[in-house]
Amino acid sequence: MTSLSISDMARPAPPSPYLEGLNAEQRQAVEALDGAVLVLAGAGTGKTRVLTTRLAHILATGRARPWEILAVTFTNKAAREMKERVGKIIGEAVEGVPWMGTFHSVSAQILRRHAELVGLKSAFTIIDTDDQLRLMKQIIQAEGIDEKRWTPRHLASVIDGWKNRGLMPEQLGEEDKYAFAEGRGKDLYAMYQARLKVLNCCDFGDLLLHTLHILKDNPDVLAEYHRKFRYLLVDEYQDTNVAQYMWLRLLAKGTGNLCCVGDDDQSIYGWRGAEVDNILRFDKDFPGATVVRLERNYRSTEHILGAASGLISANRDRLGKTLWTDEEGGEKVQVRGLWDGEAEARFVAEECENWVSAGRSYADIAILVRASWQMRAFEERFIMLGLPYKVIGGPRFFERAEVRDAHAYLRLVRSPEDDLAFERIVNTPKRGIGETSVQKIAMLAREMGVPMTEATRIMVGTDEIRGKARTSLQVFLRDLARWRDLSETSPLNEMAEIILDESGYTAMWREDKTPQAAGRLENLKELVSSMAEWDTLEAYLEHVALVTDADRAVSEDEVSLMTLHGAKGLEFPHVFLPGWEETVFPSQRSLDEGGTKSLEEERRLAYVGITRARERATITFTANRMIYGRWQSVLPSRFIDELPHDHVEARSETGYYEGGGPGFENVRQTADPMASSYSSPGWKRYQASAQENRRTTPLTIDAKANLIESGPVGGGSGKWKTGDRVFHDKFGYGRIKTADGSKLTVAFDKAGVKKVVESFVRELP
Repeated sequence: MTSLSISDMARPAPPSPYLEGLNAEQRQAVEALDGAVLVLAGAGTGKTRVLTTRLAHILATGRARPWEILAVTFTNKAAREMKERVGKIIGEAVEGVPWMGTFHSVSAQILRRHAELVGLKSAFTIIDTDDQLRLMKQIIQAEGIDEKRWTPRHLASVIDGWKNRGLMPEQLGEEDKYAFAEGRGKDLYAMYQARLKVLNCCDFGDLLLHTLHILKDNPDVLAEYHRKFRYLLVDEYQDTNVAQYMWLRLLAKGTGNLCCVGDDDQSIYGWRGAEVDNILRFDKDFPGATVVRLERNYRSTEHILGAASGLISANRDRLGKTLWTDEEGGEKVQVRGLWDGEAEARFVAEECENWVSAGRSYADIAILVRASWQMRAFEERFIMLGLPYKVIGGPRFFERAEVRDAHAYLRLVRSPEDDLAFERIVNTPKRGIGETSVQKIAMLAREMGVPMTEATRIMVGTDEIRGKARTSLQVFLRDLARWRDLSETSPLNEMAEIILDESGYTAMWREDKTPQAAGRLENLKELVSSMAEWDTLEAYLEHVALVTDADRAVSEDEVSLMTLHGAKGLEFPHVFLPGWEETVFPSQRSLDEGGTKSLEEERRLAYVGITRARERATITFTANRMIYGRWQSVLPSRFIDELPHDHVEARSETGYYEGGGPGFENVRQTADPMASSYSSPGWKRYQASAQENRRTTPLTIDAKANLIESGPVGGGSGKWKTGDRVFHDKFGYGRIKTADGSKLTVAFDKAGVKKVVESFVRELP
């Protein structure tokens, strides 16, 4: 393929066939080249095609040369795909389009050209998250702030929020100061920024923030870019934050030829700074702007679009559009009321098998959940049945870091010989037990041939480990012994909850203010809840081992399991939408934190979920959920009531009902726990709790489990005697005073009398 030269691109071209395949609205969006244009592109209406065809049209008609176009996307992958598509439309490889990329990559280019204007050198370094946290930790410690209460990760999240709003430290309001460390956030932010400049570094947020302020504070620089960019194109405009919005407005004041493509009904990232108001007020920001609505959908059936459109119409803050398709009919959206989460997983798995039995593939199917904790029930059911699946956008439930940590605590309670579990959680959460101390324990354990828990018991009775580390290890050993006793008397889920609370692990995530922390806490709650089904710790851990170690055949024919947020931009023939209940979807946390605004974003998320489906969409809700370790009756989501009657078919466990809207009151009434079969998991749990004599006694753990309480194994090598001259790497030269098994009391020449472990000293001639 040959490259299209710059001169060829600048030369006006005759009308091209690429316009012929567009519908009337798409063509209008492509050909409206003068002034501001907002393309409201509904789900499945061909917005990517419009964006790339518009860019190609600008080049092909000679309206601008490649370097006079600024095209902004949200991912590098999207930028590459846009470049490739433009080349295919024109029929040549596109070269020399330097200003196509993400907000941050374009900002980096501008910033390197004008770095001195914000106190940096052009060769500045962009630091990663680890370096960012390390620097914040240094500042927090230097200021004498309790880093356990006010963590570096929390500070990073707060500062990132400020940068998303385009705020420098001196621009923060009084209300912002108290977002961290009781009013010290502003000063810490200023110290952090000053330290970055000394190091000639910037973090990811600085790329946009510094560029924004360069353009605001330097009219000559802004004028330079006004002359440079004749056309601006922006994808996913509904996902822009305040800083990105201000950045675009400044650059668009040049020629005014700004085209933004987006969908206010798919704005679902408010939790990470996106402002749906940016797209809602477009015509006010750019008076006289052309607004083109793309409403013809090329993806879904009439009933799927009707259900989605009816649902989203309940939102007040929207510009308004109604999706339609030439593909009339199709299956109505199915709504199923089920007894509990296990019944829901069983139903979905059976439907997947029926789909494949009818000649379709597993790859056609997606299960879209509101929160990652919902995945566990589906994963376990699929593994049990041998159905192929993959988790998109994250690890499988049992492979998540917080779940592995929780299991490590349980493994160590069950078996003190589990050194891998010991190493994973001995300092998680932070207990002041450094890597050096852990290495010493591991060395002694290898020397003596005992577990690390036993080596720890020996070492805390010596001077090998001192100070906070020794105290923390002593407490840790006592906790393990108490938890082991607890495992013999308490239900498994209660024991797990106690361990996670008393260890400080739950508090660690509760105090973490990053966006991911809340999801990790929900996963832990789901994990603890699921343990109620197991009688013994041994049986549960064996189940987990079988689940996590199940062989996975390499196959592209797999069900996709992901969150609704991760599904945006994707499509599947058959989509399952489970967990449509109040407190789950809409999320109670979202409602508590954001009120009506968050409710509308939750509704947009539901709209995104439904419009992922091409042929069939199935929504499920349950009558009961295990919430915080207790079975609770739950109500169907308000979103189910908002689905239009004509496009929905509903059925509960005990009967069949047609329609949505008010008709769903019938489904609510029949989702009565007493109407369910006595063979359900919930009824079995009730029977088990009423008959204590049926509880299986926990299996006796190997005698080594009692090492911590019963004393050391073995009595040392026996080669040491009073008066022997020895050398210790830390304490230097000394002479043995007494030998008690593996412990030695040594009078060191400089360090004084210390208790040490025999394997840490060397004999001298």
